Amino acid sequence: MSVDPVVDCGVYVNGVRDPAHRHYTDALAHVRSTGQGFVWLGLHAPDDAQMAAVASVFDLHELAVEDAVVAHQRPKLEVYGDSLFMVFRTVAYVDHLSIAETAEVVSTGEIMVFVGADYVITVRHGDQTELSSLRHRMEASPDLLALGPTVVLHAVADRVVDSYLVVVDEIDTDIEEIEEDVFGGSTVAIDPVYLLKREVIEFRRAATPLAAPLARLTAPNPWLSDEVRTYLRDVADHLTTVNERVIDYDNLLSSMLDAATAKVGIQQNTDMRKITAWAAMAAAPTMIAGIYGMNFDHMPELHWRYGYFVVIGVMVAISLTLWRTFRKHGWL
Repeated sequence: MSVDPVVDCGVYVNGVRDPAHRHYTDALAHVRSTGQGFVWLGLHAPDDAQMAAVASVFDLHELAVEDAVVAHQRPKLEVYGDSLFMVFRTVAYVDHLSIAETAEVVSTGEIMVFVGADYVITVRHGDQTELSSLRHRMEASPDLLALGPTVVLHAVADRVVDSYLVVVDEIDTDIEEIEEDVFGGSTVAIDPVYLLKREVIEFRRAATPLAAPLARLTAPNPWLSDEVRTYLRDVADHLTTVNERVIDYDNLLSSMLDAATAKVGIQQNTDMRKITAWAAMAAAPTMIAGIYGMNFDHMPELHWRYGYFVVIGVMVAISLTLWRTFRKHGWL
């Protein structure tokens, strides 16, 4: 049995929500019969059949409907006749005690927004950015909702970009932890650097492509009023800040990755020198023991009373000489 994807559906007239509870079919019919207000329909992870039913009522373009069901889209803006379709990638920070003890730093989802003259439909995939609190906040500002469906598009964009700012602040803490490990510790684990580098790249794929759709919306266009475009310019400014910080993090992590790799290489060289030194110290006694282990009858000092002690002494003297030499040159 499929789960109802409808999270909420409301009719807003002059920015005030109609208290009547209506199915989205009846809500749209009511708005179009009265010629006032717009419908705000919120959906969560609809399947093909459920989205097709919504599309038939609101006359949504089939390509946009397919994107809304399949998800996994890049941020983009599409115009289909008199309607807009916009995709946002949502990002949430995954709490963890230490970067070295987690497999994920950010999780991603998507929000699609359909905007028409008398409706706005939000389709959410994932739980990274909920919209219920956003709807309640906007209902408390009827003057803002009175601007129409496009103001909901701005509100969603603002909520998504604000969540980006929260995530970059949290990532900054993780980067400080890795910096301390790479440059402050005697040993370094390179895996956390790789992990955070991968997660920052994932974050960058979510945030950076959003700049182009916002640029189209903030430029003069026939879809949005000047007031809404002014609000969106503020969102675009925040997104620029996010993208600049993400690029800085990406470059910083690349530098730390190089430093960590170099540090691991140096540590490996140090370990190899120690191993080589100990192997050389063991080689001389082993060679002498190997020669005298041949059991030939006519070997020098083989039957001498003090031969054993002399050979042991020679082994110890050679080993001590090698130890002092390696120690002097920093190999041990």
